[in-house]
Amino acid sequence: MQTQVEGRVAGLKASYTWWSFEGRGADTETLLRESAAMGYGGVELAEPELWPQIREAGLGIASHRGHGWLEDGLNNPANHDRIEREIRENIALAQAWKCPVLICFSGNRHGASDEEGIAVTAAGLARVAGDAEAAGITLALELLNSRVDHPGYQCDHTPWGVQVIEQVDSPAVKLLYDVYHMQIMEGDVIRTISAQHQQFAHYHVAGNPGRHEPDTSQELNYPAIYQAIADTGFTGYVGMEFVPTGDPVTALGDALATLRRVTTT
Repeated sequence: MQTQVEGRVAGLKASYTWWSFEGRGADTETLLRESAAMGYGGVELAEPELWPQIREAGLGIASHRGHGWLEDGLNNPANHDRIEREIRENIALAQAWKCPVLICFSGNRHGASDEEGIAVTAAGLARVAGDAEAAGITLALELLNSRVDHPGYQCDHTPWGVQVIEQVDSPAVKLLYDVYHMQIMEGDVIRTISAQHQQFAHYHVAGNPGRHEPDTSQELNYPAIYQAIADTGFTGYVGMEFVPTGDPVTALGDALATLRRVTTT
């Protein structure tokens, strides 16, 4: 039996990243109106200036950046004062706008070993974990591929990220599991979701290769992946972070239709 409620199917809420759909053939008003009408629940990584318009369209703010500079992040102790300040400011902003997730970044290796990077990244997140807990906000350390899109990025394998989360040991610090990025780095997506889902606060999806539509033209079986996510009991957002090859509204509709094939018992 399929269970559907507004903006979610089988517990999964659908969102999409603003950067990958804006300016690609649909104006802002049309994109927001049409995505809300088809059942999306939120928009991610949009600049705060756009948030009132997003809310007026009936969409939530699904995620925002916790701090700046993806390449120069938490694995450098010299950045911790700056990042702590930025995350505290963004926690307050997220709380005011009911944004559940702030995305954080390890940064590039810059010569650091895995062990050093894990310890320093965990220490940086621990400085703000209590604030996030008190505000009801989750800090999600993003897993990215270092092979194609982000050369040198250190949090590029699930086990590395899990060790950080375990060291911080806070319910407000989890991982953002990006299916596209982790397919490039390690594969074994469904087994990883089943085994590590308690560490995952948020998901991003895109087709591989190419980072385009999550459809039958690429190598990932998204209906099965969505089912695996739903089977864990996950009730957060699954974010479409792909670059459409055609009309963005049509692409969002097709992607949502695939997500809606998920069933629950």
